[in-house]
Amino acid sequence: MSSAPHRVFRLLVLIWVGSALTIGYVVAPTLFAMLGRATAGDVAARLFRIEAFVGVTCGVLSLALGNVMVRRGALGYRRVRWLVAGMLLCVLIGYFGLQPFMEALRTAARETGFDIEHSRYAARFGLLHGIASVFYLIETLLGVALVWMLPAGPPEGEVQPGRLSAHSG
Repeated sequence: MSSAPHRVFRLLVLIWVGSALTIGYVVAPTLFAMLGRATAGDVAARLFRIEAFVGVTCGVLSLALGNVMVRRGALGYRRVRWLVAGMLLCVLIGYFGLQPFMEALRTAARETGFDIEHSRYAARFGLLHGIASVFYLIETLLGVALVWMLPAGPPEGEVQPGRLSAHSG
């Protein structure tokens, strides 16, 4: 098997995990440190939306690619597919499951003339935000584990240039 699928899988995972770590643990806290809470929340919400689509795209593609590679004999991908599936589930629940409710609360607060922090919806929003944050934390921890557990070399069974396989000659 060519090393291209292995490299594409790694690239997808590294884009996903790197962007999730950067947005969640560098960019978002920086926004809240430098901007007002309402503005920082609006910008962070947009960035997390982009991150969710990056996660779904990279997750679906890497899961499909991992399945293809396992079927072709790259058994090192058998266990990492579960981490990808777990991360994808976290994105689907944490963003696509909870975010619409959070956005509805944010919109309802604005319609009453308040930002979410000072509205009657603050407690519900805080609860949903906390749950979404837990899913995001789990996603990123699974992502770190995934990067750590990625097969180190070419897929199993691949003959590297200049080396003989156990089945040759």
